[in-house]
Amino acid sequence: MTFEETYLNDNILDALYDMHFEDMTPVQERCIPEILDGYDVLGVAQTGTGKTAAYLLPILSMLDDGNYPKDAINCVIMSPTRELAQQIDQAMQGFGYYLDGISSVAVYGGNDGNRYDQELRGLRLGADVIIATPGRLLSHLKVGNLDLSRCSFFVLDEADRMLDMGFSDDILKIVAELPESCQRVMFSATMPGKIRELAMSLLHDPVEVKLAVSKPAEKIQQSAYVCYEPQKLGIIEHLFKAGDLQRVIIFSGKKDKVKDITRRLKRMKINCAEMHSDLDQRERDEVMLRFKAGQVDVLVATDIVSRGIDIDDIRIVINYDVPHDAEDYVHRIGRTARADRDGVAITFISDTDIYRFQSIEHFLGKEVEKRPLPDGLGEAPVYTKREKKHAGGRHNGRWHSHGGGKGRGNGSRGKGKGNRGKKGGNGEKGNPQK
Repeated sequence: MTFEETYLNDNILDALYDMHFEDMTPVQERCIPEILDGYDVLGVAQTGTGKTAAYLLPILSMLDDGNYPKDAINCVIMSPTRELAQQIDQAMQGFGYYLDGISSVAVYGGNDGNRYDQELRGLRLGADVIIATPGRLLSHLKVGNLDLSRCSFFVLDEADRMLDMGFSDDILKIVAELPESCQRVMFSATMPGKIRELAMSLLHDPVEVKLAVSKPAEKIQQSAYVCYEPQKLGIIEHLFKAGDLQRVIIFSGKKDKVKDITRRLKRMKINCAEMHSDLDQRERDEVMLRFKAGQVDVLVATDIVSRGIDIDDIRIVINYDVPHDAEDYVHRIGRTARADRDGVAITFISDTDIYRFQSIEHFLGKEVEKRPLPDGLGEAPVYTKREKKHAGGRHNGRWHSHGGGKGRGNGSRGKGKGNRGKKGGNGEKGNPQK
């Protein structure tokens, strides 16, 4: 299905045409019409499926069509991290290129006073769209810098990551400031019970759009070490002594471990840098810039960079800890083997994480090769296979299947676009001056 087959307005379609966007991804195809028709949406889709456009495009199209207050904040988009907020803001600039009257401001913490003043000016001028991290937005709310009582759209992106980072209370406080009529969209890569509970409390009779999680690219060479926790740093030392490794990301679930790994690598004279929540925004931007530019060979990071960061030339991903679930595993190792490159993914499986990794292997549909421990590190735990207890079937259906109109919202927009001629006439990209 193409974008031109939807009710997106001409200004949005012009921007998409200039950006060479034609066919929609599955998540866009299923979410854009629902959002345009006024439904709340619960989307279950991983990073890289085009979900940012799936909610930005219909919301921007409706804002551009008008009938929204000029002096109000009309849309709030919540992001768990500054990096994702910046990425959404960049997408907003591209999709909104031809939208003269739509303004936006990105609001996230860890910045200097100048950045805060810039945010404050945007909020007081009544930016149409706010892209924010929860803590920073809540701090502005507490001192009266913004009013959400007339907000028309609310988007919660990467909701599972929000909850993992402890933002549940902040989200509920922000949502309490929204009017009941606000249309709400929520995206999550996973759907554990706590996310479903949050969705039930935030969304009104939502349409659920659920996409199967993609398996990792076949060209990623996956392997693992079964080990005890104290043996992990020894394996790291062995891997880096064995070869001159560059363009490597090492993921750990805890920032204290990230610091320990970084210290060990620096003692080995490895050109590395660390990335975690203790760094302020300026420091994190600088680390990422240096890594992208090839000035740093190894990035040691928490899951803060497993989603929403585009780096195409990663050669090796090392999971120092087994990720929480298969979706997180896919996100992590998906940083490598991009842009037609090969890649390597190595996971350290501690004795307490064996069952968790077996669940990941079950999702992958294959066993991951287990490497023998390097000499001198002692014996490895036995990789004992355990049968997973059956906890009953998962609910895969939609919460709402609308054959008729919905009580809240506009029903069918009835905006029939007809055949819209592209710029250029001969199929070449147009370059209108505006």
